[in-house]
Amino acid sequence: MRLSRIIMALTVGLAVVAVPAAAGAAQPQPTPSATADPPQPPPYPPAAASLTVNRPTIFLGETVLLTGTGFGPNETVDIVVTVAPLAAPAGGQAPARRSDGSTVAMVPVAYQASAPLTFTAYTDAQGRFTKHYKPSVTGHLTFTATGRESGRSASTELRVLHKKQPLPVTGDSIGTPMKLGGGLVGAGAVMLLLTLAWRRRQRLGGTAH
Repeated sequence: MRLSRIIMALTVGLAVVAVPAAAGAAQPQPTPSATADPPQPPPYPPAAASLTVNRPTIFLGETVLLTGTGFGPNETVDIVVTVAPLAAPAGGQAPARRSDGSTVAMVPVAYQASAPLTFTAYTDAQGRFTKHYKPSVTGHLTFTATGRESGRSASTELRVLHKKQPLPVTGDSIGTPMKLGGGLVGAGAVMLLLTLAWRRRQRLGGTAH
């Protein structure tokens, strides 16, 4: 009798302990909210702007084409041009010489612009622009383009040389060929006279026999 009571008490105790555990397991687990924001991709840096020129070196009076990419869409781009002088001949360098040995004076190039030049360009929906530019000075030109809204900036360089000048015809360049030609004519005349004299001598020798 006592044993059956003990078994019954153990059974009731196990039942009491098992009921809360089963009730907790039966409750629905919380699910992620369908309205939660999806994870955002990592941020990427904005595209870098670039500025190029179609020809790195031109002569004064020629036109170049500037091309800018990577700027803001439909924005105004300010372009600043700074000018540096062309390099003068190094000190102590031997002067150029003509064919007759005379020297040619080398005049250093003067600085021709003290203030930068400015102009504007306008980008399309892709942030791209093209602009024709005709320099009015010689030297090393640096173009710096900056977008007003995007703040993006890029630069490029251009070298502008003096116009090609035809080589002048000087007395030295004419005199040298004339002297050479005169010398050849004189040598030919001497050889002709010697040949005639030799033939005459041969004829006289044959007559004497």
